[in-house]
Amino acid sequence: MKRLLLAVLAVFSLAAAPAGAEDRFITLASTTSTEQSGLFGHLLPLFKAETGIEVRVVAVGTGQALKLGERGDADALLVHDRAGEDKFVAEGFGLDRRDVMYNDFVVVGPSADPAGVKGGKDAAEAFKKIAAAKAPFASRGDDSGTHRSELRLWKKAGVDVKAGGEWYRELGSGMGPTLNTAAGMNAYALADRGTWASFKNRQSLAIVVEGDRALFNPYGSILVNPEKHKAVKAADSKAWHLWLSGPKGQAAIAAFKIGGEQLFFGDAR
Repeated sequence: MKRLLLAVLAVFSLAAAPAGAEDRFITLASTTSTEQSGLFGHLLPLFKAETGIEVRVVAVGTGQALKLGERGDADALLVHDRAGEDKFVAEGFGLDRRDVMYNDFVVVGPSADPAGVKGGKDAAEAFKKIAAAKAPFASRGDDSGTHRSELRLWKKAGVDVKAGGEWYRELGSGMGPTLNTAAGMNAYALADRGTWASFKNRQSLAIVVEGDRALFNPYGSILVNPEKHKAVKAADSKAWHLWLSGPKGQAAIAAFKIGGEQLFFGDAR
């Protein structure tokens, strides 16, 4: 009876104990492309095994991720819109923005290729042809890094999509759902290569344009400034930031592959 009482007391003692090291975590605001490509499923267990720190990802568009950082609802960011990142740091919301990796965007479209762009290397020229043909185009329309890059390409092509028509669909969705919609309606779309590689519901979609320098897609890691928000977990988020931009994080990024294809390339300096 005494032994049973001691066991019961031990259980209650453990339940009442304060959270231990295993409960350490940071909140990372990042993109749907890094989440849906499977990259985080590869990286985060490696980081936690080494440091004991869990990284909880809020996967949204880059614009939304930057807003989360501004409000102090994240401890660190991993995003891909350099102009937005520089503005975030310049306004004092972020610290120590670092290049950590890159991949590229690809233009995908139906195998029938009604706009006649397949095999081209000039993304803006392809966009001009898509608009001229009024071929269906599925846009994320969510202020993500991908959406911002897409809008820059339309501008370069001299096309005002706001004055477009039925052919241009702004969806307000992440990369995976946008590709699902594009597949269902035989539409063109701009996609990051990582999500495209892991996307299974391609139907008639295929890459039609790739290799343009304008499709280069760099990612930056940024610490949220603890002087703006006292609740920011500065030490643990810095551990993540340094690991990701250091030799072990860079090696882990290079090791992530789908079907033998490397999808992200370390770029820390």
